[in-house]
Amino acid sequence: MPGTLYIVGTPIGNLGDFSPRAVETLRQVDFIAAEDTRVTQKLLNHFGLKKPMVSYYEHNKRDHGQTILARISAGESCAVVTDAGMPCISDPGEDLIREAHRAGVPVESVPGPSALVTALALSGMVSGRFTFEGFLSVNKPSRRRHLASLCDEARTMIFYEAPHKLCATLKDFANTFGEDREITLVKEITKIHEQVIRTTLGEATALYADTPPKGEFVLIVAGKPPTEDTMVLSDAVKLARSLMQKGESASAAAKQAAALSHCKKGDIYKSVLKKPTP
Repeated sequence: MPGTLYIVGTPIGNLGDFSPRAVETLRQVDFIAAEDTRVTQKLLNHFGLKKPMVSYYEHNKRDHGQTILARISAGESCAVVTDAGMPCISDPGEDLIREAHRAGVPVESVPGPSALVTALALSGMVSGRFTFEGFLSVNKPSRRRHLASLCDEARTMIFYEAPHKLCATLKDFANTFGEDREITLVKEITKIHEQVIRTTLGEATALYADTPPKGEFVLIVAGKPPTEDTMVLSDAVKLARSLMQKGESASAAAKQAAALSHCKKGDIYKSVLKKPTP
């Protein structure tokens, strides 16, 4: 029988956030697939663990991925970890998990911290609907196409960015979304120098033009504000009811109407269940 591949979330800064279950999982597996074995070795040392490791990152994921899956298929168990946070999110581990499913290898999760969700919670910005956009490409045409596709995005947008690219990214954001668009910059989450800056794109661009940025950033950008022609709740309810007449359930109709408006699914759902006023 094949072994099991465990997705193990690691701390995004504070080692105290590593769960007892995660420690026990690393203790019990046969080996660990690590993004950077040097970083993972520090984690193992802190918790007094000794375990063989295989490096698994962007430039060796094809060859090493097959080796890892072959060992698991032969009966060994493996934990895949990243340097910080939940593996397989904007991370090469995504490919390993996909191939594991194709090979019929059991996959289990040991949840841990996630920088994108933690930053969103810290930002105080709209969190009911959001889109995670990861890292922008360094290829300029690809980068422009990505940002152009988000011009009319109404949901809160979340990006990852490295300090050496932050200034260029903020300028691109300001050119695409306008200097008055709100942004929250969150850096060094759970570390000593954790910082949350809520401002506008114009002000953020000016701030880091004079102050070289340090640390890894999560950028939370407000979605496009509603315009005068945005569908109001009464219109969204009418749309949902028309979908229900075509056979959709109340829940499915409310979800579709919410996607086409700035109204909450729950508000639409409650309204469609009420009898229309004569």
